Amino acid sequence: MTQHGNIACPVGSLLIVDDSAAQRTHATDLCRQFGVPLIYEAATGSEALELLGLLALSPDLLIVDLEMPGMDGVELIQQLHQRQIHIPLVVASGRELALIHSVELMARNLGLPVLGWLQKPLTLPPLQAMLQRFGELADGQCPDSPTDPADPAASICREDLASAIASGELGVHYQPKVDMRTGIVRGVEALARWHRHGTGFVRPDLFVALAEEEDLIHELTLSVMGQALAQAAEWNARGLKLSMAINLSQRLLDRPSLVDEVTALVQQRGLKPDQVVLEITESTLADRLGAALGALARLRLKGFGLSIDDYGTGFSSMQQLARIPFTELKIDRSFVHGAHQRSNLRVILQSALELARQLGLVTVAEGVETLEDWRLLQQGGCNMGQGYLIAKPMPASEMLQWIKRHQPRLRELRHESAAANPSPELPPENPALQ
Repeated sequence: MTQHGNIACPVGSLLIVDDSAAQRTHATDLCRQFGVPLIYEAATGSEALELLGLLALSPDLLIVDLEMPGMDGVELIQQLHQRQIHIPLVVASGRELALIHSVELMARNLGLPVLGWLQKPLTLPPLQAMLQRFGELADGQCPDSPTDPADPAASICREDLASAIASGELGVHYQPKVDMRTGIVRGVEALARWHRHGTGFVRPDLFVALAEEEDLIHELTLSVMGQALAQAAEWNARGLKLSMAINLSQRLLDRPSLVDEVTALVQQRGLKPDQVVLEITESTLADRLGAALGALARLRLKGFGLSIDDYGTGFSSMQQLARIPFTELKIDRSFVHGAHQRSNLRVILQSALELARQLGLVTVAEGVETLEDWRLLQQGGCNMGQGYLIAKPMPASEMLQWIKRHQPRLRELRHESAAANPSPELPPENPALQ
């Protein structure tokens, strides 16, 4: 790792793919300024594949131009996928942002590790930020990376998961949800985490999918819910009352005993239903709408909050809002992250916030990762946010310490917001923040 001023450059080598010799030279000069020691160049997509394939070149990073004669950047990315070359890449182009973002999304959907995009001509600050982002990806901190280190899920089966649930090996982490106007922690989302003994963490999307396929989702949900509600009760006793959001699989909505089971768990912990928000992914509701309507209506009658999760990613968002008594609209991170840079995302985000306001729903934004996105959400009137800018999911044992460490920052945000948006009355701070 080389140094650029006081900043260590995490990139040891990279390949610049661009048909313009002048642009390649310019990009090379900028990378050298930042301290990248080894820089390769390719004038075409075919030349890049030759370097990566026949010559077995393995740089840390690719910077790929889109407009090139012969094999363009889009074709090159598709070829990288077909040849299973999973080197982190940056999409670079002088074309319109909508086109660049479409290619970036294509690469992500193909499963390639994408750091982001750069508009040409390249300049040092955004390039430097992208190279530093590579360091986050290498450390496993980059939320956009679809790849993981050696995956312990490759060999798991139904018996492994059932044993993990029964033994308590499968635990819960909590991600804070903060008031966008004041910066105060108002709730958490409970997220299942499986640290498999001897192999490491198993990705949640993999073991949740396995649980649904192997008819273990009921056991998994009750385990997560039981742990989360017990933790909420413990925090309540210490003066920290936070709303607890828990994911509810649509596969459980036609289970006759579901509502009574959930209600009993809440009562056993001495909690009230209005402290619990059940999150249901909107794209799954259409499959079992008849059963879902009855279960969700009963849960709402008992006082539970209902959140439509990943809003905007399904095909029937408006219908779901009209049919089901939701209390909260949770906007998917794909419409939040980078919205300050992309006008089309900004319009969609603002329309979702306005729709929720008109319907009287609480809005929660996922994927808040930059201060610019935070400010945009504040301006749009979003109620709560969660994301890596605020905090990563963490074990319950770390929550109180995290709040204490971030107390000065939260109070600063509170006072800045009050100065920028005067209000006759701000919500009171949580006693645990005093």
